[in-house]
Amino acid sequence: MRILHLAFEDPRQPGSGGGSVRTYEINRRLSQQHQITCVVAGYRSARPRVEHGVRWLPLGTRTGTKLDQLSYFALLRWAVQRHPHDLLVEDFAAPFSTGFGPRFTVKPTVASVQWLFARQMREKYYLPFDMVERAGLPHYHHFVAVSDWLAAELRHRRPGAEVVTVANGVEGAAFANDLLPPRHLLFVGRLDTAQKGCDLLIEAMAHIHKTLGSATPPLLIVGDGPDRPVLEALVRQQQLAGHIRFLGRVTGTEKYQLLAQAYALLMPSRFETFGMVAAEGQAAGAPVVAFEVGPLRDVAGGGGALLVPPFDVAAFAQAAVRCVRYAAGLLPLRHAGQAWAQRYSWDSLAPQQGQFYEQVAAAGTRTLPAINHPIRNVAGTRPFMSRRRNSP
Repeated sequence: MRILHLAFEDPRQPGSGGGSVRTYEINRRLSQQHQITCVVAGYRSARPRVEHGVRWLPLGTRTGTKLDQLSYFALLRWAVQRHPHDLLVEDFAAPFSTGFGPRFTVKPTVASVQWLFARQMREKYYLPFDMVERAGLPHYHHFVAVSDWLAAELRHRRPGAEVVTVANGVEGAAFANDLLPPRHLLFVGRLDTAQKGCDLLIEAMAHIHKTLGSATPPLLIVGDGPDRPVLEALVRQQQLAGHIRFLGRVTGTEKYQLLAQAYALLMPSRFETFGMVAAEGQAAGAPVVAFEVGPLRDVAGGGGALLVPPFDVAAFAQAAVRCVRYAAGLLPLRHAGQAWAQRYSWDSLAPQQGQFYEQVAAAGTRTLPAINHPIRNVAGTRPFMSRRRNSP
């Protein structure tokens, strides 16, 4: 089967998140049975490539600015019509969620939903992204949600649609480390205040330092993203420069070793659709401290996590202090987290998603609706592309 995947985010892109990891891990396994092309938004170093049998094609501008994301959405119609396919898969992505993929093809479409927060983007940018999201949802009839929480939200917003839950997974390497003596507090994720709550992280660290004083372990911040300058300024403002280190992007074995050596993995997200970092932290044996938002009770609440009321920064900091002061007594919590995380295996999750694809594809073609896309082509009748070609 020929699968055209409107994946939005390339896992190689600086600042990419857990959603792109999911796309990569699912598709490289399904590529053994299917021909898969992933179309992603451009970025400065983006290049077409074939990796693990999957073809990756950047679409639109490659400026390293928000224009890259906007041009991706504007050119989706062109991309769908250019690449022959038997099934269209569309990842919902910020800021609109929907890219209106079903409007551009007669082939069956599956929406793979890891993001459904246009309302929060409206609050951040004061633009009506949520109106686009609401207008787009009725065009989709088949959804893959990454959590039961998100599946329930989709059924509420899109009554009558077929929605299945296929969770995110964790690499086997995450389980490979023994439980190591803790050395630091840890944040892993995209440096973004609107979703990941990195500003709340710095505020919590100020509380932790006030309580623990000279016994405060360093906070290591792993990841990159658009708000790093803002966070560095907050660190200086709180006079925490000697206690917080920005490590940039860290992957693979090195990341899992950092998790295994953490007093706690701090996850101050304002909203999540899954929370892959929480599952990775549990797999590596790190206690997870997080706000009880979205699906995190489902994903991490079964073991290895301390969940506190949403956005209560003082309670968040107290939970982290507990992990530092009573580290030896938290061994049962760490073991419980590892046991809970065993359920998140890519090798078992990918076939579930592939089976749903085949079921939807068997429905065959449909009538193509009239095109009235609310996000018009930014360059008239010809697609606006970066100067580099978007295919080999």
